Amino acid sequence: MERNDRHPATPHFPHPFYHELKLTRAQRLTGIILGSILSPIRLTLAAICFLVMWPLARLRLAGLSQEERSLPVAGWRQWLLHPIIRLLSRAVFFCLGFPWVKVKGRQADLKEAPVLAVAPHSGFLDMLVLCVTQLPTVVSRSENASLPVIGALLEFNQAVLVSRKDPQSRKKAVSQITERLTSNGYWPQMLMFPEGTTTNGSVLIKFKPGAFLAGVPVQPVLLHYPNKLDTVRWTYKGTTWFEALWRTTSQLYTNMTVEYLPVYTPSQEEKDDPNLYADNVQKLMAKALGVPATDHVMAGRVPVSTLGGLSLPMEPPARETLSLLQKDGLSASEIEAALSRMLDRCQSGGSAWKASAEELASILRLTEKQTFVKICGLYSKDNLVDLRQIYLSVAVLSGFVSFKSLLHTAFTLFDQEAKGSLSAVELSDLMGALLGFPQYRTAQLYAEASSKGQLTEEDLLRVLTTHPTYQRLVNEYLQPEEAGSRLPHTAFANGKAVNNNGNAQNGNGPLPSNKKTD
Repeated sequence: MERNDRHPATPHFPHPFYHELKLTRAQRLTGIILGSILSPIRLTLAAICFLVMWPLARLRLAGLSQEERSLPVAGWRQWLLHPIIRLLSRAVFFCLGFPWVKVKGRQADLKEAPVLAVAPHSGFLDMLVLCVTQLPTVVSRSENASLPVIGALLEFNQAVLVSRKDPQSRKKAVSQITERLTSNGYWPQMLMFPEGTTTNGSVLIKFKPGAFLAGVPVQPVLLHYPNKLDTVRWTYKGTTWFEALWRTTSQLYTNMTVEYLPVYTPSQEEKDDPNLYADNVQKLMAKALGVPATDHVMAGRVPVSTLGGLSLPMEPPARETLSLLQKDGLSASEIEAALSRMLDRCQSGGSAWKASAEELASILRLTEKQTFVKICGLYSKDNLVDLRQIYLSVAVLSGFVSFKSLLHTAFTLFDQEAKGSLSAVELSDLMGALLGFPQYRTAQLYAEASSKGQLTEEDLLRVLTTHPTYQRLVNEYLQPEEAGSRLPHTAFANGKAVNNNGNAQNGNGPLPSNKKTD
């Protein structure tokens, strides 16, 4: 059964990946005065602690072979160095203005819960929880291993390192995590932030399945910052890491509360389905926090919400494209003419839908190089861009054509062999073009729309306009943006009864709609 209740991402910010601290004039003045005194002293003392830790952290694995490094550290390297590094780590946060941490509940031991699932993830200062939880092992980006001090601490921690760009690295990390969590106490407890990124705390975003793949019990751990000013958050947009660090160290002190919830033991169904397991723990933790659980995720470096397997960018590239075109001086009629030229190019056959940045500039009649380079960057990582994607995603928001007509155009553009049906891959490409974002999980939509292995235009239109889930996609996302109005950003539900999710939406752009959707 699908939940239809909606939850706004936050009453103040457009989505949970945005945080900006609003300060009064008095608070700014106080911050400047205290910051000019406290911040330099605190940062200097913290740096000294880090410099002391650096060689000690390297000492833990010094002289060990590669095979020995792949096993949990024991002996004097454990009983001597572990408490020293933990004490120095706590000293770092003490210097940064965290004199105490309030603890609620009891931390489960290794046999009770091999993994601690910590949320919400607010920023790098959340690492204080490692000191409270006895320095469990963590999962980190492999790129962090090359950072001064941080790399040494990750080596000390025997952290699982993963490269987000390398699929083989991800597979190896999953294997390592599963091996450690099912080692029956051989490896130490692990700590993970299942959200996988930081948020403004207004919602609990969708949990990644990593902590739940092994099907072992987990202990949910909540982080609270009961302070007058929310200075610790560092998100995708808004407050920078330096602002978060400076403002936090400018406070007289910063409170943190670590709350241990009861151990969650998965059912057999949850063991068989890590995503179900993750969704249920997400729902439980969201209820304890008093915030909604949503389907927002960070896909690569793009914040998205999900619906029926589709990834919906919270900041559609088409909206930014329209904004850039208007800033370059193009009127609505000129944008419509440019889209018409773009469509003519796409329909001319062959690979004409591929274009360089310079060719895109010619089609759009742009003179400002920075504008067409930015537009290219929104849709492609190299110098070639798919004009079909730009045309369809911008046409959706501009409202120059009806949805039915636009879908017909999209179908013919991606049905390159003119066979009257689309394959699963072609459907993924079509939906990616409409949404302005690559789609890799369209199997659910293909199964709903196809008949006897064939997906016709009529079938796709029928599902998108009548199926409860995908009808919401059309009515709330694939709609022209009305001038002067802005729909609230919310999160789409994933359609599972076990997850307390809401819906996501489209935002606003400046172009008026001149045609209604059929």
